[in-house]
Amino acid sequence: MTSSLAAFLRARRDALTPRAAGLTPAPGPRRVPGLRREELADLAGISHDYYTRLEQGRDRRPSPEILDALARALRLDAPTTRHLHHLAGHLPPPEPASTELPAGLAELLTVWRDIPAVVQTATLDVLAATPPATALAPFYRPGANLLRAAFLTPEVHRLYADAPTLVARAVATLRAQADHTPDDPRVLALRDELLSRSAGFRAMWQRYEVNPPPVGELTLTHPVVGPLTLTYQRFAVPAHPGILLVVHSAEPGSPSERALDRLLADTGTLTPPGRA
Repeated sequence: MTSSLAAFLRARRDALTPRAAGLTPAPGPRRVPGLRREELADLAGISHDYYTRLEQGRDRRPSPEILDALARALRLDAPTTRHLHHLAGHLPPPEPASTELPAGLAELLTVWRDIPAVVQTATLDVLAATPPATALAPFYRPGANLLRAAFLTPEVHRLYADAPTLVARAVATLRAQADHTPDDPRVLALRDELLSRSAGFRAMWQRYEVNPPPVGELTLTHPVVGPLTLTYQRFAVPAHPGILLVVHSAEPGSPSERALDRLLADTGTLTPPGRA
């Protein structure tokens, strides 16, 4: 726990430039791209020596007040601040993540025959997908794991123009779950597998990003219908912690909507009534 806290503090300090922290850098070269230890300590209102002990793992239990001060100094958002508190051992035991497909979602997906929608777990295992989603991306199928697809196969990078951004968000999703359920054997097994097999995953894991946005845009070049720009939205499912419903849509009247319609027709999933 302590070594993880120390690594987190070092990574976030290195990533925060003086200007982003509200400081005016002194003239002349700097030996580090981010903040110096003493600069971060001053911003947080703690002694230089105490902060050094934290980064070196020699203080095992900083108080919640100290952690909040560090979070403010590091410009952390709420989920990342929660992650910091978790690393210091200050959060209550979490509710375990669900791995079962909720019956209500299964029924909903049978109705959404013309909508690319995916149900996934906190470890990005696909539990269910509508036919349009699978036609959109072959790894949107029950039993697939989106992180393994991203790091252990070429599919994601071949399909998505903005693959690095999407993959970083997927890693942030796993790290957020690792924060929430640190002893979950499924989370640990997937993390350890990818750490051992993928240099790209190791690099992204060390960024300590834990707050993927619930809404975003993705751009892909589909082998059947060509370029598509879609919006996706992620919805948490009440009473089923860790389960996410991800829905994709195209702007009405756009070339992407027409391309999506062609995909539905060409793959035989469904031709939506009244759309061509």
